Amino acid sequence: MNRIDRYLLVQLLSVFAFFTLVLVSVYWVNRAARLFDALIGDGQSFWVFIELSVLTLPNVIRVVLPLSAFAAAVYVAIRLTRDNEMVVLQGMGLSYLRMLRPVAVFGMIVAVMLGVLMHVLMPLSRAQLADRQVQIAENITARLLRAGEFLDPADGIVVFLREVTPEGRLLDVFLSDSRSPGRRVEYSASSALLVPGPHGPVLVMLDGVALIHSAATNRLTTIAFDDLSYDVGSLIGPAGRGADVRELPTAVLRAADPDTLAEMGLTLAEVRFEVMSRSAQPMLAVVTALIGFAAVFLGQFSRLGAWRQVLVAIVALALIQLVGNAASGFALRDADRAGLAFVPVGLGSLVVLGMLLTASRPRRPREGGVA
Repeated sequence: MNRIDRYLLVQLLSVFAFFTLVLVSVYWVNRAARLFDALIGDGQSFWVFIELSVLTLPNVIRVVLPLSAFAAAVYVAIRLTRDNEMVVLQGMGLSYLRMLRPVAVFGMIVAVMLGVLMHVLMPLSRAQLADRQVQIAENITARLLRAGEFLDPADGIVVFLREVTPEGRLLDVFLSDSRSPGRRVEYSASSALLVPGPHGPVLVMLDGVALIHSAATNRLTTIAFDDLSYDVGSLIGPAGRGADVRELPTAVLRAADPDTLAEMGLTLAEVRFEVMSRSAQPMLAVVTALIGFAAVFLGQFSRLGAWRQVLVAIVALALIQLVGNAASGFALRDADRAGLAFVPVGLGSLVVLGMLLTASRPRRPREGGVA
């Protein structure tokens, strides 16, 4: 890279760092505020809030980086035009295509950052965040079972237990479930145990009776039981879930066979599209930066400023995103269409090419102008 390329690259990276810091702070504070209310309201400690907030950062950064790249490219291009540096560069013989070279290098640097996030940090953080949320839900469930109090952990649910022994055994348990319209079930057991289950904590009631009242028939049915399991975790916490394709490392997705995917509850189309998306989204950052910089070329000599060109670029990116969303729907239904993840990249490249051709076209003098 020559001195001009290094100069433009330094300008882009410095502005990019500023926009990234600002946007990450705004996004993170917004999410952290909602997370703080939820966790503190459930009685969690401040350190749990910090841990979960840190785990959400990779996803926030993934969303922010392309936006920051676009904003940095637009800002630097406008500043070069305003300070007449763009005119000087053109006077030195640099074409529009040549001036995009440092922007492309800048976009590739952002793409490398996104690649590390998409392939490494995002799956790890998502998996760890999901595990911690399940653990927190289980802790909340256990904490709600307090002796000597009538508790309502969810609408239509009332729980009471007389005593909790040092061994964790619950004595004289009463549970009322009126969530189903026209039907009420009341459980009474001499003792119970709270044990982990495949879908969260399970309350195992021993030596008890269930009273089922139907409002439609006005009949009361009595059922005695030796032991009965009741899913407590689903009342307030997330139910058991299958594997999330976004939480699995790229190497695991590429090596998974059909039998393994079936066990995890995933389809081949989902896995292939996820792998392709993790490669396509970083490349889209390059296109985003190029569109932002090239858009200013369309009217750099306008006295009205560059707001119209920036608006054109924003509309173009919005349309590219809409087309990408539509293409993802087809790709998720057919594994052979996973390559549609690169449609936004190809479409964005065509937009950049169209902007360059439009800007390079000779401008006709206005009629009535001074010769």
